[in-house]
Amino acid sequence: MPALIVIPARLKATRLPDKPLAKIGDVPMILHVWRRAVRAGAGPVIVAAGDQKIVDVVTAAGGQAVLTDPELPSGSDRVYAAAEIFDPMDAYDVIVNVQGDLPTLDPSLVAASTMPLSDPNIDIATIVARITDEKELSDPAVVKAALSLKPSERIGSALYFSRNCIPSGAGEHYHHIGIYAFRRSALRRFVTLPPTVLEIRERLEQLRALEDGMQIAAALVDTIPLGVDTPADLERARRILDKS
Repeated sequence: MPALIVIPARLKATRLPDKPLAKIGDVPMILHVWRRAVRAGAGPVIVAAGDQKIVDVVTAAGGQAVLTDPELPSGSDRVYAAAEIFDPMDAYDVIVNVQGDLPTLDPSLVAASTMPLSDPNIDIATIVARITDEKELSDPAVVKAALSLKPSERIGSALYFSRNCIPSGAGEHYHHIGIYAFRRSALRRFVTLPPTVLEIRERLEQLRALEDGMQIAAALVDTIPLGVDTPADLERARRILDKS
C-alpha cells in the first residue's frame, strides 16, 4: 500500500519550548527524526510544520515541509492538514504519523507500524514493545496497551490504552509507541470527531477512535525510541546520539 510519512512539529510546547529546533549535536531534533524516517524507505516523508522556522530548517536540509495552521488542536489534525495540501488527489491510501520528538527512532519501526493494515478490517495501526523495566508499569508517562495477542503472534487487536498499568494480573504488559498508520479514510473521519470522555480523562487521543468503533491493531516490535518531552529527556537523547 502506498504510504505518506508525515512528521507533525510545532514550536509551542509547555514543557520544552522550541523543541523541534533543539540541537542534538549540531543538528535540530526535527532533522534527526526526518532523516531516520527517510531511511525507513516506507514512502515520501514530509514535515507538517506549525511554524515557518521549522519549514525553513527542513527545506534548507533538502527535505519537504508543509506549513499548517499553528492553532490546530493536535498532531493528528496537523498530519491530516499536511496530507491534504501535499496530496490533494489522495494518491496515498496510508498516512503514517511519526512524532517529531523521537530523535533515536529506529527506521524499521516506520514500516512495522503499517503491518497490521494488511487486514482490511483494521482502520488504524500502531506498534508496541514488551515492558521489561518494572518502573514503567507505574510511570504515567509510559502509555500501556491492552491487546488481544496470543503468545505466538506479533499482531493483535488493541482493546484499550491507559497511563495506568493494564491489564491486571500476571503476564506481559506492553509499552505503546506513538507511531500511527492511518487508512486515509480513517484519518479523515478521526479529525472530524469531537474529543471523548475517555480521551479527556486519559489524555490519549487514540481512545477517541476506539470510542467511535474504529478498529486499532498493534504490531509487536523489539525497540522503543526515546520520546523527548522534557529538558532531561533532551539531555538523554544527546548522550545516546553522541555515542552513535
